[in-house]
Amino acid sequence: MGQGSGRQERSKKLELATSETMKAEAHVQSDKEETEETKTRDQRLRLVVGMADLKNKAIGLYNIGQTCCLNSLLQVFLMNTHFTGILRRITVPPSDSQKRRSVPYQMLLLLEQMQHGKQKAVYPRALAYCLLEHRMKLFVQYDAAQLFLTLWNLVKKQMRNPELTEKLSDLYTIWVQEYMVCQECSFETKRNSNMITLPLSMLDSSSHLLKTLEDCLQYFFYPEELTGHNMCFCEHCGKKTPFLQSMKLAHLPQTLILHLKRFCFRKSASIHKLCHYLPFPQDLDFNAVLTTEQCQADASEKAAWQYELFAVVAHSGSTDCGHYCAYIRSLTEHKWYCFDDSEVCQVLWDDVRCTYGHSDLHWGQTAYLLVYMRKNHQ
Repeated sequence: MGQGSGRQERSKKLELATSETMKAEAHVQSDKEETEETKTRDQRLRLVVGMADLKNKAIGLYNIGQTCCLNSLLQVFLMNTHFTGILRRITVPPSDSQKRRSVPYQMLLLLEQMQHGKQKAVYPRALAYCLLEHRMKLFVQYDAAQLFLTLWNLVKKQMRNPELTEKLSDLYTIWVQEYMVCQECSFETKRNSNMITLPLSMLDSSSHLLKTLEDCLQYFFYPEELTGHNMCFCEHCGKKTPFLQSMKLAHLPQTLILHLKRFCFRKSASIHKLCHYLPFPQDLDFNAVLTTEQCQADASEKAAWQYELFAVVAHSGSTDCGHYCAYIRSLTEHKWYCFDDSEVCQVLWDDVRCTYGHSDLHWGQTAYLLVYMRKNHQ
């Protein structure tokens, strides 16, 4: 699902000028420039409390050229105190060149800037250039689900402390057990697998619209028959046979990302955005949604499957052009805020519900990523 510049649209000349400015700013510091200001800044990082400070005001991020998707995801990361608690423990890279290339360090710098600055918004230039160093293009349209995975993998890859890497994985990783059963000889295989986001189809196998988030979750774990061209090779039968494929939920993380796949392929191979109404709850109990056959977990694990909505990354527009913003509930104030690039304002739950979607409003705002937080860890 793409993002367009929308009201943030800039000319190509301005985009190139901004890019060159970012490059110049990033290379101004030489290796010999270990100034007192840099040392003081690194010391201040140890005092970052863990999230953008909302006691006075919420801080926005300026759009520097089609970065509304990046800005929305950064706000979701940095407003999560569990994530920033890990981020605060990273080791500061020793050289300036390593600092410029470290995504975790640049995210921490941005968090510090948001906390201690007095302006309504800050520019994420240094982090944007850091991402460019890792071959992530700027001034292009991004899909929020794909960009989230890219950012998460970069952060994880660059965390040198194994303990922090494990904590980051535990914070976001979903574990499932996959089952494959031959329909002719009943031979069964199973394996454990994991994912960072749970990709939920909004259409069933007959292309009928699913009506609620709970329906989408149940359908994800519903067994699927693999027949015809989808048959698999059975070692016992020695040939391709029909299989029954199923998936059982084994473990849910503290921060759970649900990806609503609001798109489908038409016969012309073009991608079409699904804007239909799909409500999602503030409180989500997986024990009430999934059946016993869809779960592979003990009682203590299931007892922790109580969740509360933390954030919604919403998209307005089409698959080719549009705009992202984020609705986030402060974990300290328990109030909802809308982060729309540099503009941040407090909102009500009714405003968040407007992202449920509407079939007649194809350019309207629709929820694309849902972030749930486990209740007993807040």
